[in-house]
Amino acid sequence: MDGIEAALTLSYLPQLGPARLKQVHQALGPLPNLLDMGEEQLIDHMPGAALCALRAWQDNLSHPIRERVQRDLDRVASTRGVTHLCLADDDYPHLLYNTSAPPPILSVRGSIAALELPQIAMVGTRRPTVGGSEIARDFARYLAASGFAVTSGLALGIDACAHRGALDAKGVTLAVLGSGIDRVYPARNRALAEEIVDGGGALVSEFLPGTAPEAKNFPRRNRVISGLSLGTMVVEAAIKSGSLITARYALEQEREVFAVPGSIHNPMSRGCHSLINSGAKLVECAQDIIEELGAGLAFKHEQCQPTGDINEAQEHWLLQTMGYDPVTVDHLCSRSGAPAADILTSLIELELHGAVEQRGSYYCRVR
Repeated sequence: MDGIEAALTLSYLPQLGPARLKQVHQALGPLPNLLDMGEEQLIDHMPGAALCALRAWQDNLSHPIRERVQRDLDRVASTRGVTHLCLADDDYPHLLYNTSAPPPILSVRGSIAALELPQIAMVGTRRPTVGGSEIARDFARYLAASGFAVTSGLALGIDACAHRGALDAKGVTLAVLGSGIDRVYPARNRALAEEIVDGGGALVSEFLPGTAPEAKNFPRRNRVISGLSLGTMVVEAAIKSGSLITARYALEQEREVFAVPGSIHNPMSRGCHSLINSGAKLVECAQDIIEELGAGLAFKHEQCQPTGDINEAQEHWLLQTMGYDPVTVDHLCSRSGAPAADILTSLIELELHGAVEQRGSYYCRVR
Protein backbone atom coordinates (compact mmCIF):
# COMPACT_ATOMS: atom_id res chain seq x y z
CA MET A 1 0.00 0.00 0.00
CA ASP A 2 1.39 3.41 -0.92
CA GLY A 3 1.15 6.67 1.03
CA ILE A 4 -1.84 8.07 -0.87
CA GLU A 5 -3.93 4.95 -0.30
CA ALA A 6 -2.93 4.88 3.37
CA ALA A 7 -3.70 8.58 3.83
CA LEU A 8 -7.15 8.13 2.29
CA THR A 9 -7.89 5.11 4.46
CA LEU A 10 -6.79 6.80 7.68
CA SER A 11 -8.70 9.99 6.86
CA TYR A 12 -11.96 8.00 6.77
CA LEU A 13 -11.49 6.65 10.29
CA PRO A 14 -13.77 8.46 12.77
CA GLN A 15 -12.21 11.12 15.02
CA LEU A 16 -8.98 11.04 13.04
CA GLY A 17 -8.90 14.46 11.41
CA PRO A 18 -5.85 16.20 9.90
CA ALA A 19 -4.50 17.45 13.23
CA ARG A 20 -4.65 14.04 14.95
CA LEU A 21 -3.36 12.26 11.83
CA LYS A 22 -0.26 14.48 11.84
CA GLN A 23 0.32 13.66 15.52
CA VAL A 24 0.03 9.93 14.86
CA HIS A 25 2.41 10.19 11.89
CA GLN A 26 4.98 12.08 13.97
CA ALA A 27 4.77 9.53 16.77
CA LEU A 28 4.67 6.30 14.79
CA GLY A 29 6.16 6.94 11.36
CA PRO A 30 5.11 6.12 7.77
CA LEU A 31 1.36 6.09 7.14
CA PRO A 32 1.21 2.65 5.44
CA ASN A 33 2.83 1.08 8.51
CA LEU A 34 0.06 2.40 10.77
CA LEU A 35 -2.52 0.21 9.06
CA ASP A 36 -0.63 -2.94 10.02
CA MET A 37 -0.10 -2.05 13.68
CA GLY A 38 -1.93 -3.69 16.53
CA GLU A 39 -4.03 -2.03 19.20
CA GLU A 40 -1.21 -2.12 21.75
CA GLN A 41 0.94 0.08 19.48
CA LEU A 42 -1.81 2.54 18.60
CA ILE A 43 -3.86 2.83 21.79
CA ASP A 44 -1.87 5.77 23.17
CA HIS A 45 -2.03 7.72 19.92
CA MET A 46 -5.36 7.02 18.24
CA PRO A 47 -8.94 7.74 19.48
CA GLY A 48 -11.02 4.75 20.53
CA ALA A 49 -13.51 5.14 17.70
CA ALA A 50 -10.71 5.19 15.15
CA LEU A 51 -9.15 2.07 16.69
CA CYS A 52 -12.43 0.18 16.50
CA ALA A 53 -12.92 1.17 12.86
CA LEU A 54 -9.34 0.21 12.03
CA ARG A 55 -9.78 -3.25 13.59
CA ALA A 56 -12.95 -3.76 11.54
CA TRP A 57 -11.09 -2.62 8.40
CA GLN A 58 -8.23 -5.05 9.11
CA ASP A 59 -10.63 -7.98 9.60
CA ASN A 60 -12.92 -7.33 6.63
CA LEU A 61 -11.62 -7.28 3.06
CA SER A 62 -15.02 -5.96 1.94
CA HIS A 63 -15.17 -3.14 4.49
CA PRO A 64 -17.01 -0.05 3.14
CA ILE A 65 -13.91 2.11 3.67
CA ARG A 66 -11.98 -0.13 1.25
CA GLU A 67 -14.62 0.42 -1.43
CA ARG A 68 -14.67 4.16 -0.80
CA VAL A 69 -10.87 4.39 -1.00
CA GLN A 70 -10.79 2.41 -4.24
CA ARG A 71 -13.25 4.86 -5.80
CA ASP A 72 -11.03 7.72 -4.68
CA LEU A 73 -7.93 6.04 -6.09
CA ASP A 74 -9.70 5.69 -9.43
CA ARG A 75 -10.35 9.44 -9.37
CA VAL A 76 -6.71 10.13 -8.55
CA ALA A 77 -5.52 7.83 -11.35
CA SER A 78 -7.77 9.62 -13.85
CA THR A 79 -5.74 12.85 -13.63
CA ARG A 80 -2.77 13.32 -15.92
CA GLY A 81 0.12 15.69 -15.36
CA VAL A 82 -0.74 15.88 -11.64
CA THR A 83 1.42 14.84 -8.69
CA HIS A 84 -0.34 13.66 -5.55
CA LEU A 85 1.55 14.13 -2.29
CA CYS A 86 0.71 12.61 1.06
CA LEU A 87 1.62 13.95 4.47
CA ALA A 88 4.66 11.70 4.81
CA ASP A 89 6.27 12.47 1.43
CA ASP A 90 9.61 14.27 1.25
CA ASP A 91 8.16 16.73 -1.27
CA TYR A 92 5.26 17.73 1.00
CA PRO A 93 5.78 21.49 1.61
CA HIS A 94 7.70 22.10 4.80
CA LEU A 95 5.85 25.21 6.00
CA LEU A 96 2.43 23.66 5.43
CA TYR A 97 3.44 20.50 7.30
CA ASN A 98 4.41 22.66 10.27
CA THR A 99 0.85 23.93 10.69
CA SER A 100 -1.39 22.24 13.26
CA ALA A 101 -3.65 20.47 10.76
CA PRO A 102 -1.96 19.99 7.37
CA PRO A 103 -4.09 18.32 4.67
CA PRO A 104 -3.38 14.56 4.42
CA ILE A 105 -3.16 14.79 0.62
CA LEU A 106 -2.21 17.55 -1.82
CA SER A 107 -2.70 17.45 -5.58
CA VAL A 108 -0.20 19.58 -7.51
CA ARG A 109 -0.18 20.49 -11.18
CA GLY A 110 2.97 22.26 -12.22
CA SER A 111 6.30 22.67 -10.45
CA ILE A 112 6.75 20.68 -7.24
CA ALA A 113 9.87 22.78 -6.52
CA ALA A 114 7.68 25.90 -6.41
CA LEU A 115 6.04 24.60 -3.22
CA GLU A 116 9.26 25.15 -1.29
CA LEU A 117 10.04 28.63 -2.56
CA PRO A 118 9.62 31.45 0.00
CA GLN A 119 6.01 32.53 -0.51
CA ILE A 120 3.91 35.56 0.33
CA ALA A 121 0.13 35.15 0.21
CA MET A 122 -1.90 37.99 -1.25
CA VAL A 123 -5.68 38.05 -0.85
CA GLY A 124 -8.57 40.50 -0.98
CA THR A 125 -11.98 41.30 -2.32
CA ARG A 126 -13.41 39.92 -5.55
CA ARG A 127 -14.67 43.44 -6.39
CA PRO A 128 -11.69 45.72 -5.90
CA THR A 129 -11.45 49.39 -6.77
CA VAL A 130 -9.16 50.42 -9.61
CA GLY A 131 -6.63 51.52 -7.02
CA GLY A 132 -6.83 48.23 -5.13
CA SER A 133 -6.24 46.26 -8.33
CA GLU A 134 -3.19 48.37 -9.15
CA ILE A 135 -1.79 47.95 -5.63
CA ALA A 136 -2.15 44.17 -5.75
CA ARG A 137 -0.55 43.92 -9.16
CA ASP A 138 2.31 46.32 -8.33
CA PHE A 139 3.10 44.65 -5.00
CA ALA A 140 3.03 41.19 -6.56
CA ARG A 141 5.27 42.30 -9.42
CA TYR A 142 7.84 43.75 -7.03
CA LEU A 143 7.74 40.80 -4.61
CA ALA A 144 8.09 38.27 -7.43
CA ALA A 145 11.02 40.20 -8.89
CA SER A 146 12.59 40.16 -5.41
CA GLY A 147 12.57 36.37 -5.21
CA PHE A 148 9.26 35.59 -3.51
CA ALA A 149 6.62 33.34 -4.99
CA VAL A 150 3.16 34.93 -4.79
CA THR A 151 0.40 32.63 -3.54
CA SER A 152 -3.32 33.28 -3.84
CA GLY A 153 -6.64 31.60 -4.55
CA LEU A 154 -7.27 32.23 -8.29
CA ALA A 155 -10.49 34.11 -7.48
CA LEU A 156 -11.65 37.15 -9.42
CA GLY A 157 -10.44 40.51 -8.17
CA ILE A 158 -7.37 40.84 -5.94
CA ASP A 159 -6.38 37.17 -6.30
CA ALA A 160 -6.22 37.38 -10.07
CA CYS A 161 -4.35 40.72 -9.91
CA ALA A 162 -1.76 39.15 -7.59
CA HIS A 163 -1.19 36.20 -9.92
CA ARG A 164 -1.01 38.52 -12.91
CA GLY A 165 1.51 40.84 -11.24
CA ALA A 166 3.85 37.95 -10.46
CA LEU A 167 3.60 36.71 -14.04
CA ASP A 168 4.33 40.22 -15.33
CA ALA A 169 7.66 40.02 -13.48
CA LYS A 170 8.31 36.56 -14.94
CA GLY A 171 8.14 35.34 -11.35
CA VAL A 172 6.53 32.30 -9.78
CA THR A 173 2.97 32.25 -8.50
CA LEU A 174 0.89 29.46 -6.93
CA ALA A 175 -2.90 29.14 -7.01
CA VAL A 176 -4.66 27.15 -4.28
CA LEU A 177 -8.04 25.84 -5.41
CA GLY A 178 -11.27 25.33 -3.49
CA SER A 179 -12.14 22.49 -5.87
CA GLY A 180 -10.50 19.43 -7.39
CA ILE A 181 -7.29 20.03 -9.32
CA ASP A 182 -9.20 19.30 -12.53
CA ARG A 183 -12.06 21.73 -11.79
CA VAL A 184 -10.51 25.20 -12.13
CA TYR A 185 -12.87 27.84 -10.74
CA PRO A 186 -13.93 30.38 -11.80
CA ALA A 187 -14.01 29.36 -15.46
CA ARG A 188 -13.00 32.90 -16.42
CA ASN A 189 -9.56 32.27 -14.89
CA ARG A 190 -8.79 28.99 -16.66
CA ALA A 191 -6.43 30.73 -19.09
CA LEU A 192 -4.70 32.38 -16.14
CA ALA A 193 -4.30 28.97 -14.48
CA GLU A 194 -2.51 27.68 -17.59
CA GLU A 195 -0.18 30.69 -17.55
CA ILE A 196 0.65 30.00 -13.91
CA VAL A 197 1.69 26.43 -14.71
CA ASP A 198 3.56 27.42 -17.88
CA GLY A 199 5.42 30.12 -15.92
CA GLY A 200 6.98 27.67 -13.48
CA GLY A 201 4.30 27.94 -10.79
CA ALA A 202 1.70 25.44 -9.67
CA LEU A 203 -1.96 24.77 -9.00
CA VAL A 204 -2.56 23.17 -5.60
CA SER A 205 -5.61 21.48 -4.08
CA GLU A 206 -6.33 19.35 -1.02
CA PHE A 207 -9.55 18.11 -2.63
CA LEU A 208 -9.87 14.96 -4.70
CA PRO A 209 -10.15 15.29 -8.48
CA GLY A 210 -13.71 15.97 -9.56
CA THR A 211 -14.63 17.90 -6.40
CA ALA A 212 -16.94 20.81 -7.21
CA PRO A 213 -16.15 24.35 -5.98
CA GLU A 214 -18.62 24.37 -3.08
CA ALA A 215 -18.78 27.21 -0.55
CA LYS A 216 -17.70 24.96 2.35
CA ASN A 217 -14.39 24.24 0.60
CA PHE A 218 -13.07 27.79 0.53
CA PRO A 219 -12.22 28.26 4.22
CA ARG A 220 -10.14 25.08 3.95
CA ARG A 221 -8.53 26.48 0.80
CA ASN A 222 -7.68 29.68 2.72
CA ARG A 223 -5.93 27.65 5.43
CA VAL A 224 -3.62 26.16 2.79
CA ILE A 225 -2.90 29.58 1.24
CA SER A 226 -1.68 30.97 4.55
CA GLY A 227 -0.01 27.70 5.55
CA LEU A 228 2.24 27.66 2.47
CA SER A 229 3.35 31.24 3.05
CA LEU A 230 5.70 33.14 5.30
CA GLY A 231 3.15 35.91 5.54
CA THR A 232 -0.27 37.00 4.27
CA MET A 233 -1.02 40.41 2.78
CA VAL A 234 -4.60 41.69 2.58
CA VAL A 235 -5.58 44.29 -0.02
CA GLU A 236 -9.15 45.64 0.23
CA ALA A 237 -11.45 43.39 2.24
CA ALA A 238 -14.81 43.81 3.91
CA ILE A 239 -15.23 43.13 7.61
CA LYS A 240 -16.90 39.79 6.88
CA SER A 241 -14.86 38.21 4.12
CA GLY A 242 -12.84 35.16 3.23
CA SER A 243 -9.71 37.32 3.18
CA LEU A 244 -10.00 37.97 6.90
CA ILE A 245 -10.47 34.22 7.44
CA THR A 246 -7.14 33.73 5.66
CA ALA A 247 -5.54 36.37 7.88
CA ARG A 248 -6.88 34.66 11.02
CA TYR A 249 -5.45 31.35 9.85
CA ALA A 250 -2.11 33.05 9.28
CA LEU A 251 -2.11 34.36 12.85
CA GLU A 252 -2.99 30.91 14.20
CA GLN A 253 -0.12 29.47 12.17
CA GLU A 254 2.22 32.10 13.66
CA ARG A 255 2.82 33.78 10.32
CA GLU A 256 3.01 37.50 9.61
CA VAL A 257 -0.07 39.44 8.54
CA PHE A 258 0.16 42.63 6.47
CA ALA A 259 -2.65 45.01 5.55
CA VAL A 260 -2.82 47.93 3.13
CA PRO A 261 -4.74 50.93 4.53
CA GLY A 262 -7.31 52.72 2.39
CA SER A 263 -9.91 55.45 2.40
CA ILE A 264 -12.24 55.58 5.39
CA HIS A 265 -15.05 56.01 2.87
CA ASN A 266 -14.30 52.71 1.10
CA PRO A 267 -16.20 49.74 2.65
CA MET A 268 -13.49 47.47 1.24
CA SER A 269 -10.91 49.18 3.47
CA ARG A 270 -12.65 48.35 6.73
CA GLY A 271 -11.37 44.80 6.91
CA CYS A 272 -7.78 46.00 6.46
CA HIS A 273 -8.24 48.71 9.09
CA SER A 274 -9.67 46.13 11.49
CA LEU A 275 -6.61 43.93 10.94
CA ILE A 276 -4.26 46.86 11.56
CA ASN A 277 -6.10 47.71 14.79
CA SER A 278 -5.68 44.06 15.83
CA GLY A 279 -1.93 44.10 15.28
CA ALA A 280 -1.39 43.44 11.57
CA LYS A 281 1.50 45.35 10.06
CA LEU A 282 0.53 48.37 8.00
CA VAL A 283 2.37 48.37 4.68
CA GLU A 284 2.74 51.20 2.21
CA CYS A 285 5.25 49.62 -0.16
CA ALA A 286 6.44 46.13 -1.03
CA GLN A 287 9.85 46.81 0.50
CA ASP A 288 8.12 46.92 3.91
CA ILE A 289 7.20 43.25 3.45
CA ILE A 290 10.64 42.22 2.20
CA GLU A 291 12.33 43.82 5.21
CA GLU A 292 9.87 42.20 7.62
CA LEU A 293 10.13 38.72 6.14
CA GLY A 294 13.89 38.68 5.75
CA ALA A 295 14.28 36.99 9.12
CA GLY A 296 11.54 34.52 8.23
CA LEU A 297 13.71 33.12 5.45
CA ALA A 298 15.91 31.53 8.11
CA PHE A 299 13.88 28.33 7.68
CA LYS A 300 15.50 27.94 4.27
CA HIS A 301 18.93 27.92 5.85
CA GLU A 302 17.79 25.11 8.16
CA GLN A 303 16.04 23.16 5.42
CA CYS A 304 18.52 23.60 2.54
CA GLN A 305 22.03 22.63 3.54
CA PRO A 306 24.51 23.58 0.82
CA THR A 307 26.33 20.75 -0.92
CA GLY A 308 29.89 20.98 -2.19
CA ASP A 309 32.31 23.79 -1.39
CA ILE A 310 32.54 27.45 -2.29
CA ASN A 311 34.82 26.72 -5.25
CA GLU A 312 32.11 24.51 -6.76
CA ALA A 313 29.53 27.23 -6.12
CA GLN A 314 31.72 29.74 -7.97
CA GLU A 315 31.47 27.51 -11.05
CA HIS A 316 27.66 27.49 -10.93
CA TRP A 317 26.07 28.17 -14.31
CA LEU A 318 23.90 30.95 -12.90
CA LEU A 319 26.91 32.98 -11.75
CA GLN A 320 28.23 32.98 -15.28
CA THR A 321 24.86 34.36 -16.39
CA MET A 322 24.79 37.02 -13.66
CA GLY A 323 28.14 38.65 -14.20
CA TYR A 324 29.01 41.22 -11.55
CA ASP A 325 26.26 43.80 -12.04
CA PRO A 326 23.06 43.74 -9.91
CA VAL A 327 20.31 41.79 -11.65
CA THR A 328 16.69 40.86 -10.97
CA VAL A 329 15.08 37.46 -11.35
CA ASP A 330 13.43 38.84 -14.48
CA HIS A 331 16.84 39.65 -15.98
CA LEU A 332 18.16 36.18 -15.21
CA CYS A 333 15.11 34.50 -16.76
CA SER A 334 15.53 36.56 -19.93
CA ARG A 335 19.26 35.89 -20.18
CA SER A 336 19.19 32.17 -19.43
CA GLY A 337 15.78 31.08 -20.68
CA ALA A 338 15.42 29.04 -17.48
CA PRO A 339 12.10 28.92 -15.54
CA ALA A 340 11.79 31.34 -12.63
CA ALA A 341 11.37 28.42 -10.18
CA ASP A 342 14.79 27.03 -11.19
CA ILE A 343 16.38 30.49 -10.98
CA LEU A 344 15.01 31.10 -7.47
CA THR A 345 16.08 27.68 -6.21
CA SER A 346 19.62 28.25 -7.52
CA LEU A 347 19.76 31.73 -5.98
CA ILE A 348 18.86 30.30 -2.56
CA GLU A 349 21.63 27.69 -2.90
CA LEU A 350 24.15 30.36 -3.91
CA GLU A 351 23.10 32.59 -1.00
CA LEU A 352 23.69 29.70 1.39
CA HIS A 353 27.19 29.31 -0.07
CA GLY A 354 27.83 33.04 0.32
CA ALA A 355 28.30 33.44 -3.42
CA VAL A 356 25.32 35.78 -3.91
CA GLU A 357 23.69 38.53 -1.87
CA GLN A 358 20.16 39.91 -2.19
CA ARG A 359 19.73 43.68 -2.04
CA GLY A 360 16.09 44.67 -2.33
CA SER A 361 14.80 43.27 -5.61
CA TYR A 362 18.32 42.76 -6.98
CA TYR A 363 20.85 39.95 -6.61
CA CYS A 364 24.57 40.61 -6.66
CA ARG A 365 27.50 38.27 -7.09
CA VAL A 366 29.90 38.41 -4.13
CA ARG A 367 33.38 39.24 -5.38
